[in-house]
Amino acid sequence: MDTALDLLTGGAAADLLEAAVATTGGELVDWRVRQVDHRPGSATTVAYRASVRRNGVTRSETLGASVGRSRDGARPGVVTLSDGDTTVAVWQFPGDPALPALPRAFDPAAVEELLAGMGVAPDGRTGPELTIRAYRPTRRAVVEARSASARVFLKVLRPRKVADLHARHALLFGAGLPVPRPLGWSDDGLLVLSPLHGTEMRTAARDGSPLPSPHDVLRLLDQLPAGVCELPRRPAWSESAGHYAAVIGATLPDEAGRAADLAGTIRERLAERGTGTDPTHGDLYEAQIMLTQGRVTGLLDVDSAGPGHRADDLACLVAHLDVLSLVSRADPASAARAARMRRLADEYAAGFVAAPADRGADPRDLSARVAGVLLSLATGPYRVQEREWQAATTRRLDAVAGWLDGTRFAGSRAGRA
Repeated sequence: MDTALDLLTGGAAADLLEAAVATTGGELVDWRVRQVDHRPGSATTVAYRASVRRNGVTRSETLGASVGRSRDGARPGVVTLSDGDTTVAVWQFPGDPALPALPRAFDPAAVEELLAGMGVAPDGRTGPELTIRAYRPTRRAVVEARSASARVFLKVLRPRKVADLHARHALLFGAGLPVPRPLGWSDDGLLVLSPLHGTEMRTAARDGSPLPSPHDVLRLLDQLPAGVCELPRRPAWSESAGHYAAVIGATLPDEAGRAADLAGTIRERLAERGTGTDPTHGDLYEAQIMLTQGRVTGLLDVDSAGPGHRADDLACLVAHLDVLSLVSRADPASAARAARMRRLADEYAAGFVAAPADRGADPRDLSARVAGVLLSLATGPYRVQEREWQAATTRRLDAVAGWLDGTRFAGSRAGRA
């Protein structure tokens, strides 16, 4: 295993966390790895759930540590530890060194002041209720702020990205897409967004509730304005297949060769189409789509919107549904949900292929892009430290192979009808 991975996820991590917690008067009682972001040859960041005793009281805290990010150690509140060869930066949430706005977004008094500046009257003594909805160390966080008279989402990201993301929301909201309305932003990386209404498509799919048809998904993408193509182009998930294969190889050496071979096949198939010029969402899947009685009423996370291949958006949705089918089949209810997700993946893929050429996707191309997204998702079990993540990774690689060789989707063997 990679040296940084071993240091931050192995037994030595306990000494690092103990030393960092001690600087603030705490005592480390217990810890476990919650999330791993490994970039071979670059940087590794790990989040931990720890039990920390302070003044005789033990509480659960989130800690973070990074190797290979030289600027992290220069931030206030970050503890830097070194053995002469490797330097590790350790912090306690919300003091993430790459997200300087996070402490403010998680401070009820500061958020109450922010809401007051937006014309929201204070609730009184209680202040706004703050809930962490997402946290990727050094990458981003989402905090839901709820008061008696208002509800907003505070998206925290690296400062250099906030103005761009605000502009993306403004562009898409102005074009009539059901994205969160941008309510303001700050130089330190805080973006305030309005809430969306509805139910996640993922929840609806699991429950067997009404879902949008493939045509409805295509119609949603039809609404993307031409201005999206003027935004900076970001690589599609499938275009980074080599990177994700390297991550798999570093964490699961037994699958390194197969992952690299699959990435090579994906790269060759993508080269047949060249660079795309369609307006795309960039990360379209069922957790990003909000529904009301089967109708699309919300679209989240437009960070990656830009020019590309529409087929990448379609493939992203299909691949995520397919991954949801790769769950334990130990009980009948779980097996039924898995079968439903697999069927949905097939139905959406078939619907996208059956659409007119200028709106849908070529079956061979779609299959390669689905495989590329699945390869990126094959790093997920290790990243979130899923139980038996090795077997889960192998199952996802099996799915990648199935989409590439046509056994998973028969339409990939033929041309468009």
